[in-house]
Amino acid sequence: MSAPLPFVAIDFETADNGADSACAIGLVRVEQGEIVQRVTRLIKPPRRTNQYAHIHGIRWEDVQHEPSFGELWPEIAPVLEGASFFVAHNASFDRRILHGCCLAYGIAPPPQPFECTVVLARRTWRMPKNDLATLARFIDFKLNHHEAGSDAEACARILLAARAHLAKQA
Repeated sequence: MSAPLPFVAIDFETADNGADSACAIGLVRVEQGEIVQRVTRLIKPPRRTNQYAHIHGIRWEDVQHEPSFGELWPEIAPVLEGASFFVAHNASFDRRILHGCCLAYGIAPPPQPFECTVVLARRTWRMPKNDLATLARFIDFKLNHHEAGSDAEACARILLAARAHLAKQA
């Protein structure tokens, strides 16, 4: 059996509906089935509006002096490099934000495909609810929901738990 391919779990918190409005990013890199790196950073979004502060608690005052996504990219890119895929909860959202932020700053979006933990959990455990908080409890991970680093780590751990479950079934 070959070693599992490296992947990066990713989570964004956003300030508004724009695909370029990331105000936080969480990245968790997994190699050979082990978490090897965690990065959580606040990001200065392109607009002062923050219509989702009531969800994630990030206010303009918290991010106004943080780097923009473009300025942060040199720190983010090495974490993503060499990953076979990305994993996220409701992956289409995080893919849209990653690609939107990259395009806004003239950065070529990473080509890796995304795997979705919602879809994975439905396939693996067939639970009635597949929201991130429920899945985190199910795998016994203490989630600090809507904190990008914690959400990303939950996604990484959900994927690892699903792999372990499926390996037992084989």
